[in-house]
Amino acid sequence: MMQVSSRWISVPLYAQVLIAVIGGATLGALFGREPYLGGLRNEQLGQLGLWVVWVLKALAVPLIFVAILDSLIRTALPLRQGVKLLTICLINVSVAMMIGLAMMNIWQPGTSWQGHVEDLLHVVPDTSLKTPFTPSEHPLEDLLAYIPRTIADPFSSHNIIGVVLLALVIGLTLRWAHNRTRHTDGLIAHLVNGIQWTYGWLVTMLWWVILTVPFAVFGVVAHVVGKSGLGVFSVLWLFLAAMLLGLALHALLYYPLVAWLVGKKSPKVYIGQGADAIMTAVSCNSSLATVPITLRCLERMQVSPQSARLAACVGTNLNNDGITLYEAMAALFLAQALGYDLPMAKQVLIVLASIIAGAGVAGIPEAGMIVLPLVLSAAGLPDQVILTAIPLIMTVDWIIARARSGVNVMSDMLVAILLDRGTAATSTKT
Repeated sequence: MMQVSSRWISVPLYAQVLIAVIGGATLGALFGREPYLGGLRNEQLGQLGLWVVWVLKALAVPLIFVAILDSLIRTALPLRQGVKLLTICLINVSVAMMIGLAMMNIWQPGTSWQGHVEDLLHVVPDTSLKTPFTPSEHPLEDLLAYIPRTIADPFSSHNIIGVVLLALVIGLTLRWAHNRTRHTDGLIAHLVNGIQWTYGWLVTMLWWVILTVPFAVFGVVAHVVGKSGLGVFSVLWLFLAAMLLGLALHALLYYPLVAWLVGKKSPKVYIGQGADAIMTAVSCNSSLATVPITLRCLERMQVSPQSARLAACVGTNLNNDGITLYEAMAALFLAQALGYDLPMAKQVLIVLASIIAGAGVAGIPEAGMIVLPLVLSAAGLPDQVILTAIPLIMTVDWIIARARSGVNVMSDMLVAILLDRGTAATSTKT
């Protein structure tokens, strides 16, 4: 039994999800709503699958909070270079968001799901499509609603923007106090060590939950297919196409153009010399694991080691264009599927939540899976829709996740090129 379990764990997550999709779809198609295995029904499997999403959502808030504290305390970054890095990252992610918003508002691919969401909602009893929010008269009112009134408020309401703001204030205060004391056995030092220990344990817990994700997919797919038939998968392909198109527009048009016009690296150099890092990220689904390959590719592009290390090692914690673009587009897609008429102020808040959450989950495994429930909540989607839609989205997320990792690595390389270009220009003037 232990040997079978270890073999299953060694199988890549995307392969496990594919097996779960095939198994759940087969079970749902064969039995439908009829009982099997001593009275067990697909409806009960669907309920079991939702528990995993509940746990993910509960774990996400403390994990992001502690991850930001840990990053702020441990990261060493010169002020001048840090400002340049933040400015470049902010410009890149802003362009990504503009591409995503323009595409989703002009094309509106989520409308193709209208009429199908009702089938998904039956996985959770006593659900409705009633919108849980009403647009305010002034956009600032929506933004002020995310500012925490108490320390516990953002945690109880899953307010991702409030959690990040609180983590920034506490993290910067701890960093200042830690740099002033420099004691290894004082209260601040013990507190810093406690944060690092807590972060390690939360990541371990996350891995345990991730191991159960295929079972969640299996249960929800079995129930949905048993109720609605195999035709439910036909609507997933448009979601996949919309997400990949948005990522491709940003990565294959904006990045090479800026690298060429601003960084003076032609597309042949930027994409050709960086192909190893891009393909490694796509294959292993991790921009952090690709850092050594990224540094080697940047060396081939004749980018200085200082700029390369700053962008690939430190900047990779901020260059999450792939994740932020995907989260915002997915939220708008599902909002369109529900028929919500989101004002631009609400869409900007979704973008802001995606950017903040994307920066907060740097280095966390399966970060997109952790952040998505929180961004969907910020979009005003009902919890029932979030709980039922995410396991279905996971059936194609393994493809999108690899595209996101490739985009993140391309972002790291672009930031390194632009940092190096700025440094070279300053040296020339001097």
